Amino acid sequence: MDVRSLRYFVETARLSSFTQAAEQLHVTQSTISKMVHQLEQELGTPLLNRDGRRLTLTDTGRVVFQRGQEMLATLRTLADEVRDIQAARRGTLTIGIPPMINLLFTPVLKAFRERHPDIVLVLREEAGQQVEKLVAAGELELGMTVLPADPALAVQALPVATSPIWALAAAGTFQPHRRTLRLAALRDLPLVLLTDEFALTRTLRRAFAAAGFEPRVVAQSGQWDWLVEMASAGIGIALLPELFVDRLADEKLQAVRIVEPQLPWQVAHVWNGRYLSHAARAWLDVCAEVLDRGTG
Repeated sequence: MDVRSLRYFVETARLSSFTQAAEQLHVTQSTISKMVHQLEQELGTPLLNRDGRRLTLTDTGRVVFQRGQEMLATLRTLADEVRDIQAARRGTLTIGIPPMINLLFTPVLKAFRERHPDIVLVLREEAGQQVEKLVAAGELELGMTVLPADPALAVQALPVATSPIWALAAAGTFQPHRRTLRLAALRDLPLVLLTDEFALTRTLRRAFAAAGFEPRVVAQSGQWDWLVEMASAGIGIALLPELFVDRLADEKLQAVRIVEPQLPWQVAHVWNGRYLSHAARAWLDVCAEVLDRGTG
């Protein structure tokens, strides 16, 4: 069924006049008559009784008029929703976000909710490497991870924040007033790391291999705050981004920055390189603005 024919018929039936319908729709009366006749031919039955200048609906015409109004209203709603989505006023966005990264994005979440209150935002917490796999498979449109991403996966990355990695240990582990520590100095020291599912651990293991040694890992956990507790208790040295170190003020802990080489904790958005929804682009815009403001 041609939507334009249906619209012309509904308007004619509503006004009970070809002439008024033509004026309302800004077309000629002959166009209205032709399109209504075309619809009647398609349906195989008259829709209007033409009694001189007076128009009335047939039984079929009443049904088509009622349902036609509903269909046209649905199409108008659809058009409005499409425009809203394209203007990033509405939509749904699911983002994969590792537990460690979520603290960094709290201000972004606040700004996004204020700016786009009608976009439904769903946060799916997964370790960075799992986020990369879900994005590559198309199960997530957008996610976050720590670079470098797995080169075997077809994902594109956009860095959004960088923080140096620090070593956290029980007070007295390092020399007093020490502020930095060479990576090679960790060779024989006990380490407590996040589990291997975390992209940060992947980055650290690559750095250890590049430095030519196998780390002495005595414990692993999926909770960064537990790593801090283990470090504070003297079980081992925790390696965490400066973002977390800044949140700690514990006299039982000593923090030094890793140097030679410096190990950057580089957070990035990842997507599969295909379509990005308007909601996703709106999120990226807010991230760029808020995170840049926070580091500027």
